[in-house]
Amino acid sequence: MSGDEGLTYKRAGVDIDAGERLVDRIRPLAASTRTPFVLGGVGGFAGLCALPGGMQEPVLVAGTDGVGTKLKLAFALDQHRTVGVDLVAMCVNDIVTVGATPLFFLDYFATGALDVEQASAVVEGIAEGCRQASCALLGGETAELPGFYAAGEYDLAGFAVGVVDRSAILDGAAVDEGDVVLGLASSGLHSNGYSLARQALLDHAGLDLRSTPPGLDTPLGDALLTPTRIYVKAALAALAAGGVHALCHVTGGGLVGNLPRVLPAGLGAFVDGRWPEPPIFRLLRDAAPIEEAELRRTFNLGVGFALVVAPDAVAQVREAAAATGERVFYVGRIERSDAQGEARVRYAP
Repeated sequence: MSGDEGLTYKRAGVDIDAGERLVDRIRPLAASTRTPFVLGGVGGFAGLCALPGGMQEPVLVAGTDGVGTKLKLAFALDQHRTVGVDLVAMCVNDIVTVGATPLFFLDYFATGALDVEQASAVVEGIAEGCRQASCALLGGETAELPGFYAAGEYDLAGFAVGVVDRSAILDGAAVDEGDVVLGLASSGLHSNGYSLARQALLDHAGLDLRSTPPGLDTPLGDALLTPTRIYVKAALAALAAGGVHALCHVTGGGLVGNLPRVLPAGLGAFVDGRWPEPPIFRLLRDAAPIEEAELRRTFNLGVGFALVVAPDAVAQVREAAAATGERVFYVGRIERSDAQGEARVRYAP
């Protein structure tokens, strides 16, 4: 070969040894999330999970999501653990809305050149999210794609599977006029609206991620990387208390975009509650000329999860959710509405 060394996979950009070192790091992390239903361990071609007993007709519930452009902040600050929590949260918070108990989670981590320390930090966050959701990190995939991603960057996708008895599926059909909408407090932006937030705070206002702007008690970057809250325990506790007619994960689209997804035709919501917003939202309002309607349809504005509850069950549901450590507040009530889309959610003047 004219004196040249032979080609290898590593010379082509894929380091198999680094992948094996990452698997060694992942094993104890996955073990920390193990549940009684998991069969086998990390390293095989597939993960195995048994179904819990006691259900008449178990139905599997699946959800998938990513973290989006919030990853840009993780790259800029070289902080990678919190986005792992986000990845789990965005998936398990979705599947619990139909009454499902999360069983397991799978992740997909893709990068140009595998950095074991960086990837390990991400998986540490994923394991933490799984522990918060009481589900198992059953497995995943690490893909090294030379030339596909910028140096130091990666992308994430997550997949959660849960189970619910068919008779207990929550589909919003029970929602009725006069029902009360309760909210669970968000920790900040969660994992939505970061394209607008980065433009407003960094490009328009010129703020520094490592500085602490007025109104925040942490550097801006830390506030923006605050992980999405995981509401599984609160949601399941509320369901066990009785009287919950619908559950709603408030993601991109805010209340106006997500609450209609769990309401039957002919019904809408009137939002007349007041609740404390995380300081990051005040900073957004002050940093750039963003209309309130645009904020409402982009961000959660302090409500990360909503529960639609029968009026006579409000006290018991509030108590059950609060007992899991969540802040619970009144958001509004369900009303008759012939409106369509986002117009089904009205805000009090």
